[in-house]
Amino acid sequence: MKITDRKTEIINISAKLFKEKGYSAVTMRDIAQAMDIKAASLYNHIKSKQEILVLIIIEIAEEFTNTMNEVVHSNESSIKKIERIIQLHIDITLRDSHALACLNNDWMHLTYSDLEYFIKMRNDYEDNFRIIVKKGIQDGEIQNHNQDVIIFSILSTLRTMYIWYKKTNQLSEKTLRNNMTKVLLNGIV
Repeated sequence: MKITDRKTEIINISAKLFKEKGYSAVTMRDIAQAMDIKAASLYNHIKSKQEILVLIIIEIAEEFTNTMNEVVHSNESSIKKIERIIQLHIDITLRDSHALACLNNDWMHLTYSDLEYFIKMRNDYEDNFRIIVKKGIQDGEIQNHNQDVIIFSILSTLRTMYIWYKKTNQLSEKTLRNNMTKVLLNGIV
């Protein structure tokens, strides 16, 4: 197995453990045990548990940020932009709910410049979402409700979807994609 493959395996198993137990409760020994290797072997691939956390969180945060930057600067309508953001959250939820849980629950364990970088990305993401909603209201695409309520309602649903979706074992990916977008954009009335 190549080092990069082993490192990816370490990251994936760590994300699962962080989701189940929380970052603080997981040790390098726990990660090694889950991989059926000695803890010392982990250090051939990873410097520390903090490095694992950074790799998990920063990668997914950069994916959100880069896609949001593309979306906010596109020439699409505000509704189309919001649809793309909803689909981004669904894609990441379906692909890697463990990393998403880590991003949402363990970001505060990042240190120094990594923490600052993450907070900046999160703030920029929310600011860009605010720009999309504001333009949508100005253009008459979105009802003139309080922007903060709109943003909170949509983002809080999308950010916690990984918790809810796992419990809905019988909901297909297609149903999730279609209904989540319709409900978030059109409401239930």
